[in-house]
Amino acid sequence: MGLFSRDQNKAGPGVSKDEPRKKGLRRFWEIVSRDHVDLVKINFIFFVCALPSLALFFLRLFDIFEISLMLSVFAAYPIGGALSAVFFCITKMLRDDPGFLWEDFKRKFRENLRQAGVPGVVAVTFVYTQVFLFWLPVVADWEVAGTPWVIAGLVLFVLFSMVAPYVFLHFAYIRLNTFKIVKNSILLALGNIPRSFMGAVSGLSPWVALFLFFPNTTPLLPLVPVFFFSLSWLMSLMWIWPVFNERLKVEETLANKRSEDAN
Repeated sequence: MGLFSRDQNKAGPGVSKDEPRKKGLRRFWEIVSRDHVDLVKINFIFFVCALPSLALFFLRLFDIFEISLMLSVFAAYPIGGALSAVFFCITKMLRDDPGFLWEDFKRKFRENLRQAGVPGVVAVTFVYTQVFLFWLPVVADWEVAGTPWVIAGLVLFVLFSMVAPYVFLHFAYIRLNTFKIVKNSILLALGNIPRSFMGAVSGLSPWVALFLFFPNTTPLLPLVPVFFFSLSWLMSLMWIWPVFNERLKVEETLANKRSEDAN
């Protein structure tokens, strides 16, 4: 079998068809142990899509190439479509829905590249700005950078991380114009603050740990293109997917569509 063609339709040994879904850490471990290969593939595919923008950004971060920051923003255009596609693939795991990863990714990437392109650029620009805020105390005097400055950036980053996943989930599953998608996402995040907040904190935790303990975490850097992105998304989506699914009846709608197609 090819790299992206593993058959997921084969039932796992000893798993009852009607067994209720596990919750919490047991559910997280179930998905990681069952779908770890696909999580690595998803991570790698996204990393390839984001690599031109990331490479240009880090050239600017370390003052190697002055105009690379602007170029990195332009190079971020495919990231919105890629985020919509990988969010779809990860939530298929959460739905226990079998499929073919590469085909699912290609389909959702093509469907959403145009609409999600600009929101993806906006999201990437915001993230890059916040990285600079965190980076200032490292390269400049702490008193000059200012602790309140960094705290304000962290609060904004958490708020952004509460809303952004809902935006790209909408692109993956719902046909609406971008303004309504952003509006719905803000309402979902603010209407479900505990889950949205935990999703944001969980998703950010691997990256915050990587940064706070740098350079001691340098040996972990090779894991970034292998597992870090998909791990953080899985940790975030496990919190917010139940909210998104309940409010928009995603699994119910998909089940009804499959039933209609079968008839």
